[in-house]
Amino acid sequence: MPRLFVAAFPTPEIADVLATIPADDSSGVRMVPPENWHVTLRFLGDADTATVVERLRATAMPFAEAEMGPHLEHLGPRQVVAPVAGVDHLAASVTRATADLGDPPRHSFRGHLTVARLRRGATSRLPGEPVGGRFPVDEIVLVESTLSDTGSRYEAVARFSTVRAV
Repeated sequence: MPRLFVAAFPTPEIADVLATIPADDSSGVRMVPPENWHVTLRFLGDADTATVVERLRATAMPFAEAEMGPHLEHLGPRQVVAPVAGVDHLAASVTRATADLGDPPRHSFRGHLTVARLRRGATSRLPGEPVGGRFPVDEIVLVESTLSDTGSRYEAVARFSTVRAV
């Protein structure tokens, strides 16, 4: 079975903001390439693609306004992230729709966009770096992730529009 997750991708304007983050070329630090920048709403792991698509299509996903920042921080010892607020209700809707599919969530949702990954014991100078911006989440994406030695490769499997409240 494929390794899946549901994500919100930043707008081109937010990608431009993220592109201004200085690269950290410290030993053991790997910057996440721009094509992989996303906010994970739910990691499913191994799950049946058709069933996930069916569940997400059957659920009205609420529109969200994501707010990134105000600065980069560590999320555990192996990630540097831009915190992202405003997507909790959207992540909860995704989780409810897919509750019995894939791996159960390992921890409570914390909105973030990963900008760097660290090998065990590595340190980064990025935490504290200012980053900010708002972006609409008009759609969510079911993504298949393929792991490799050079990092993950992501492929969009299906897209689902969010619904604005009237």
